[in-house]
Amino acid sequence: MDARAHFLTLARYHAWATRRLLEAVSALDEEAYRRDVGLFFKSVHGTLNHLLVGEGLLWFPRFARGESPALALDMEAEPDRARLAQAVLDGALAWDGAIAHWAAERFDGRLRYTRSNGEAVDLPFAPTLAHVFNHATHHRGQITAALTLLGQPGPELDLVRYLQLQAVQPG
Repeated sequence: MDARAHFLTLARYHAWATRRLLEAVSALDEEAYRRDVGLFFKSVHGTLNHLLVGEGLLWFPRFARGESPALALDMEAEPDRARLAQAVLDGALAWDGAIAHWAAERFDGRLRYTRSNGEAVDLPFAPTLAHVFNHATHHRGQITAALTLLGQPGPELDLVRYLQLQAVQPG
């Protein structure tokens, strides 16, 4: 499998898993959704907000537009629950279109950006892109654990499950 095909699979899985997670989160009442349950970003809301900031507002602009936004990872980008969920989903959906248009050579290249503190960074492109999807998986797992703690069922989000479903219903 070439790099673009691999990352398109990850992007599509990422959108599928994000959608399923948000559907499960929608069952929480407002108090449970915002309750500090001991996650790094405290609540389900805080963790979804971090996903928006980290992925949608920092990493995507770095990869897609060569921009280096100066944002704090714990800033509250969207206090409204419904708008936050939509923004997180929109961010997850954006990767597919971007990756589909990148030249094959780009995956063997470098990603250069400036961190929020002004530090210049130069990293291998493909492994850093893998980090973005791995980071999202990590935080989806935290939210799934929080759902269970809050008495809600956690959605099945395994990549293998996504691949099985794609084998039955491609697209």
